[in-house]
Amino acid sequence: MVRAKFKYYHFIILLFISYSSLAQSHLWSDVSIAKSSVYVGEPVQVTVSVYTSTWFTSGINPGNIKVNDAFTVYFRSLSTSKIIKGKTYAGVQLFFNVFPYDDTDIVFPELEFIVETPDVGGFKGVKRKVKTSSKVIKVKSIPVGFNKNDWLVTSNMTVAENWSSNKNEVKVGDVLERKITRNVANIVAELIPPIIWDSISTISLYPTRSTVKSNKTKTAISATRVDGVRYLFEKEGEVVVPEKILTWYNPRAKKLFKRTLKGFTIKVLPNPNLGMLESVRDSLQITMPIKGEGIVEDVPRKIVGLTVRQFIIALCCLLLICYLLFKIGGKILLFLKNRKIAYLNSEQYNFDQFIKSLKTGDSSVQINSFYKWISMLNLEEPTLNYFVSKFGSNELLQIIKESVNKQQGNNFPTAKAKDWLKLRTNYLTSKKKDFGGQSKDWVNP
Repeated sequence: MVRAKFKYYHFIILLFISYSSLAQSHLWSDVSIAKSSVYVGEPVQVTVSVYTSTWFTSGINPGNIKVNDAFTVYFRSLSTSKIIKGKTYAGVQLFFNVFPYDDTDIVFPELEFIVETPDVGGFKGVKRKVKTSSKVIKVKSIPVGFNKNDWLVTSNMTVAENWSSNKNEVKVGDVLERKITRNVANIVAELIPPIIWDSISTISLYPTRSTVKSNKTKTAISATRVDGVRYLFEKEGEVVVPEKILTWYNPRAKKLFKRTLKGFTIKVLPNPNLGMLESVRDSLQITMPIKGEGIVEDVPRKIVGLTVRQFIIALCCLLLICYLLFKIGGKILLFLKNRKIAYLNSEQYNFDQFIKSLKTGDSSVQINSFYKWISMLNLEEPTLNYFVSKFGSNELLQIIKESVNKQQGNNFPTAKAKDWLKLRTNYLTSKKKDFGGQSKDWVNP
């Protein structure tokens, strides 16, 4: 008996596992890398692909990906398809760039995320867990003969230099600030090395805080770094500022490139007020960055959670909407006002007031409302008898005759609202025939 139960439960478990495997068999993943080995700082593109024989009912969120000893940048997802043995499979590709910052091999880890796809033959999306395989990326050390402090891997770099004031008009005690800006392609800001400033005799150097910024789009990334230094000129005479050579290694060209900022000579003029030199030194010393705090990330300023550009665009859109509402709203109000005036002076309004008077039970009010209404009509005789005899029904004529026979002429006929509505309809129909479509004296609001 126990053995029979065990076989039964074992069969149920196997059946459940088989069903789960069948439901998941139409979904698989793949991980590919553009290069199997890279230099320190060289990006490698990693593509994570997920395919299904049905379709995806929602997007894929890979979450935060962490790769040890490397910076990881997620770009975007892209819909794709793949044909295998004549059958088309829908797919989604996720693109990453991985930047190793140490000369040890790195591992792009296994990923687990949720996707939604219907079963084969179904239509409703079902949440499923996808697990990818890991990939090892070999990292090559910096080639022999290259300076580790200047090592920079990129396909392109532009360099700009600027000074705080005129280099040709310098005297003892003056301070000149020099800034060098590097815009580097295919890199994160953390991998741009700092500039090492050359010491110069008779000049004291005070480095400023560097600023860095990464610029990412859906398909590429670049970074900007600004390094600065303040030169304090302490003695008169000629001072030679040496040239500055900035290098980068292009892995595609397998070549080292360089950009040279030419050196120059500054003639320092005497300054009779040398007493201020010491105070200038002290103030510059205070403004120097503390060790470990020399880099400031250039974070875009935000207003109510939006960047300045986004805030300006949103504000302009809001002002435009308010302007349109003001202009259009004014025209709508004017249209409604004119329409109301036309309605209050129309036959329709007087007829509506007459219908309301029927509910009061007051004959004098009913009679006044009735004659005010028919005064708006183009009748040969604006009287109750004429109007009813001309356009009314036999039932309404009978009600009026009964009122006369009972000597209730001062009482308004006790006809229903639908009878008066039919009477009005008959009148309007006859006028349309007479005037080729519509009465000249009738105003339709």
